[in-house]
Amino acid sequence: MKIIVLFGKPGAGKGTQAALLKETFSLVHISTGDVFRVNIKGNTPLGAMAKSYIDKGELVPDEVTVDMLSAEVEKNPDAKGFIFDGFPRTTAQAEALDALLEDKNMRVDATIALVADDEVLIERLLERGKSSGRSDDTDASKIRTRFDEYNQKTAPLITYYSNQGKYQEVNGIGEIESISAKLAAIIEGL
Repeated sequence: MKIIVLFGKPGAGKGTQAALLKETFSLVHISTGDVFRVNIKGNTPLGAMAKSYIDKGELVPDEVTVDMLSAEVEKNPDAKGFIFDGFPRTTAQAEALDALLEDKNMRVDATIALVADDEVLIERLLERGKSSGRSDDTDASKIRTRFDEYNQKTAPLITYYSNQGKYQEVNGIGEIESISAKLAAIIEGL
């Protein structure tokens, strides 16, 4: 079983690449963003809570996210592996993920960050916002707030996973196929 964490700033291409890697390696793709959007669209209590944070450009609280992902892992007992997209976003979440997986006799095999220039990402997100319906993709100031959140809370994951020998970076700018090939090579090397 392979467990991959794919992270990077909003707009770096995590969702696109995770979907491709899911197919290539027969992994279950767990995207916190997708799960939140389903709950928001369905107007569930979790969706309403998540929306209140997302609309302000803030991250959803750890305990809500961790419980949700635990349920997603449990829904897939026969999975060949998982690719986490958008989680963990903080060191506390990474520790919670490690504990969750350890309870299931699993572990994170690799974390791969998609890196890109902020201005390029802002352009991508504003373009995506024209069709995505996501309120947090239509305002450059909200996008910058999300980047600030990332720099404060998610960037420390580089140290966390580097200390475990599980961290690698891939440039998230370029042809989708080229980026996918670089990610696949890392996963094949595990």
